[in-house]
Amino acid sequence: MVCRQKELGSEYATYLIPRFPWAAGTWFHLGMIPCVIHEDEHLLVVSKPAGWNTHAPGPFAGEGIYDWLKHRDSRWSSLSILHRLDKETSGVLVFGKTPAANRSLTQQFTDRRIRKKYFLLTDRTPPPLPFAVKTPLVRIGERYAGGAGGESAETLFTPIPDGSPDGPPDRSIAASCPGSQGLIVEPLTGRTHQIRVHAAESGFPILGDTLYGGTAAARVFLHAAEISFTHPGTGAAVTFSAPAGFEADPRQALRTALIDPDATNAFRLIHGASDGWPGWFVEKLGDFLLSQSDAPLNARQSVELCRLAKGFASYGAYHKILSRQVRRSTPTLVSPTRVFGTEAPDRFEILENGLRFELSFQEGYSVGLFLDQRDNRRRLLTGQIAAEFPLAAPGTLEARPEILNTFAYTCGFSVCAAAAGARTTSLDLSKKYLEWGQRNFARNGLDPAAHDFIYGDTFDWLRRLAKKGRAFDAIVLDPPTFSQSKEHGAFRAEKDYGRLVTAALPVLKPGGVLLASTNAADWPPEDFLAAVEGAIHGAQRKIRQRHYVPQPPDFPIHRDAPAYLKTVWLKTD
Repeated sequence: MVCRQKELGSEYATYLIPRFPWAAGTWFHLGMIPCVIHEDEHLLVVSKPAGWNTHAPGPFAGEGIYDWLKHRDSRWSSLSILHRLDKETSGVLVFGKTPAANRSLTQQFTDRRIRKKYFLLTDRTPPPLPFAVKTPLVRIGERYAGGAGGESAETLFTPIPDGSPDGPPDRSIAASCPGSQGLIVEPLTGRTHQIRVHAAESGFPILGDTLYGGTAAARVFLHAAEISFTHPGTGAAVTFSAPAGFEADPRQALRTALIDPDATNAFRLIHGASDGWPGWFVEKLGDFLLSQSDAPLNARQSVELCRLAKGFASYGAYHKILSRQVRRSTPTLVSPTRVFGTEAPDRFEILENGLRFELSFQEGYSVGLFLDQRDNRRRLLTGQIAAEFPLAAPGTLEARPEILNTFAYTCGFSVCAAAAGARTTSLDLSKKYLEWGQRNFARNGLDPAAHDFIYGDTFDWLRRLAKKGRAFDAIVLDPPTFSQSKEHGAFRAEKDYGRLVTAALPVLKPGGVLLASTNAADWPPEDFLAAVEGAIHGAQRKIRQRHYVPQPPDFPIHRDAPAYLKTVWLKTD
């Protein structure tokens, strides 16, 4: 296998973050999210990628784009859903930001004054165009179908005029599917699966829509291209649109929609079965790719890894064999090995939310940063945990906030808290990782001497800190699923997490925030929450606020790849 790689350089993009003390009540915002098309006082308009729900389908499922946005920024805490797109449909979504906008647009939807235009691709022959379909729709299991007793649905199908800018956006798809063609679709009503049902029942199911008899493809080729309505604030007629992008890899399109490349260049590209590759995981780590599976790369994976490396102009790619016997192996045996391209430096740098972190492929099983905690680290960086849930209410902190990061590893949480103005204490059983953490501080212009780095057993030090009368505004509990120390023996998350929370509470201030997280995949989220909240209630403390989140959207959740990461943020009295 031959892959052309670019030359290794030493320049890295910079992304400056203003640092404001939390006590001042001034929060900063990172760069605009790529999927945002428009924002004003009344509206937030986004281009939703295929493969992302509009909203979370359940309390412990992955966040939909609505949930992810609503809890991400205090400006969006009152965000409201006004219409929806199916998970596999891409395109324009409009969210309301004010009660006035919600009332106006809801009325416009009710009066059918909002016009929507979709684009679909099919490899079947439709009836002569244009034509309209009007039928009542009823739900039958996961599907919908025309049938008596359902709500009326009406759809207009029209041809794409020659030379139209709405013409087929992906001729390579058409070439690989003989007879495929594009159609413009206008849903005159807004029923669930309306376009998909009407297309299928008219004899031309949408390409990729296997639920309704379509030919299997990389995605469902249905896109909400345009929406027009009267602006609720100005009264002007407005139209928002987004290109279909059918030619893009849908997995990469999802990541491109949510990650600002100027601020973050480390994220997951392939997440196992969720992205159609069971048991295989690929991450972009700055200028390198890291592949992971329980076996050497097979031929198909090698080809895909090479394609990804070219697409992201990577210097090289590494592969790591996933093993359950990590503790019995040497760092050399469990470290990733180079597959192709330039050899990575012993230490190299990545960007995450504008901050710099040191990684290494030479230090054993872990490379220095767990990417699935990116959004949680961001919450410490911005002070925004969730809608109506700031890390600290403006003006409530009289002094520089104190953050305790247990099981700190390379101090990623600590760096984010320190960059936001907090004084941090990082606690870990490894001196090597704490030294690594201090280098991460220095990489971001943060003086490690202004913060504490404590080597030792977490349970032992929580007891010592309590005896000294130390108290913290926030505590991070993100232990490994299993660990071993001389002082307290084995720690197993499912068995000992409640005990860990109990040990941490004496050093958490009243009104303080506890971040509890685990990647114990087989531990049901209900049981995890019961263990955490049971320990809090057992200590006679009340929970004021709670926000539960699984892994971020670039670690998508699928029935064949259930959520493994469980995180809850809790404010206690």
